[in-house]
Amino acid sequence: ITSASEISAILALASDLDDLRERLGNIIVAYTYDGTPVKAKDLKCIGAMMICLKDAINPNLVQTLEGQPVFIHGFPFANITHGANSVIATRSALKLGDYVVTEAGFAADLGAEKFMDIVCRQAGFSPDAVVIVASVRALMMHGGADLKDESTMNMDSLNKGFSNLDKHIENMQQYGVPIVVAINRFPTDKQEYLDRIAEHCKEKGAEYAPSDVFMSGGEGGVKLAEKVVETLETKKASYKPLYDLNIPLKEKIETIAKKIYGADRVEYSAKANKTLKQLEDLGYGGLPVCIAKTQASISDDPKKKGAPIGWTLTVREVNISGGAGFVVPVCGEMTLMPGLAKVPAAVNMDIDKNGRITGLK
Repeated sequence: ITSASEISAILALASDLDDLRERLGNIIVAYTYDGTPVKAKDLKCIGAMMICLKDAINPNLVQTLEGQPVFIHGFPFANITHGANSVIATRSALKLGDYVVTEAGFAADLGAEKFMDIVCRQAGFSPDAVVIVASVRALMMHGGADLKDESTMNMDSLNKGFSNLDKHIENMQQYGVPIVVAINRFPTDKQEYLDRIAEHCKEKGAEYAPSDVFMSGGEGGVKLAEKVVETLETKKASYKPLYDLNIPLKEKIETIAKKIYGADRVEYSAKANKTLKQLEDLGYGGLPVCIAKTQASISDDPKKKGAPIGWTLTVREVNISGGAGFVVPVCGEMTLMPGLAKVPAAVNMDIDKNGRITGLK
């Protein structure tokens, strides 16, 4: 899958063609017997790679169903790599719009942390606000509800799920940026649950606003947009990364594990320890870390919901993305090549003898 490759991360982080060339050349493809990295530029293939990517580096200008122009460009997954759209698209948007909104993949423990600690550093961005999206179903799931069993989806599971929202708010506050909680409403949501989320945000002192874009399109996002603008005008951001790049790689990993994930400690396999020492010796110790872990939990165990405490982050291996410019600790039992859904859309697709296609939605 393209989104799992280092080249997808490079394309999203490159600032121009020269930077793209430099990054492609720094991809480590192998090591010699004495441990010296073999880079892509050593294989004399960068020109060919540049030709393949000469159009891909340009942002895609897309029109929404309501006629608004948006950039859709950049596609690395946030559970495996850094999970943000391209730097070029964001810079282009900053030149064209009064306000620029970008999505960080998955939750605040993955895409947002990586946007703040990797993308903003490399691109020189300084965010003015963070919007955390919360929904009734997601909070209930983190409170122990089985989303296939409506009897478990109740006020009790919603209240228990607030620990997850609170942790994400706490995480983003560490970056010195104002926060707005978007209460994402769906047709099946009961008003009493939506009101309880708003009440909880009030109790926590968090700014919040309803979001009805799922049902009402752009009109349903007006209140949220107004709240974000109000927050921008009344609260000043003092963005700062979570950790200093000069500290050792292990200290960076442990800072994220404890401050963002809520882990008590970090455990390294022998293989991970060996690689970390090797990377420090090769001069890669000054890079940020881009932790690969499950997106289904703040922890490295997809079964742990809410905001787990008293657990250990397990680093089973460590990889280097020399071109993208970060070190990748791989945590827990996860695959670096994502699979298909439990029931892929292809299962329901077919074509009859008359050439009539069915199953496309």
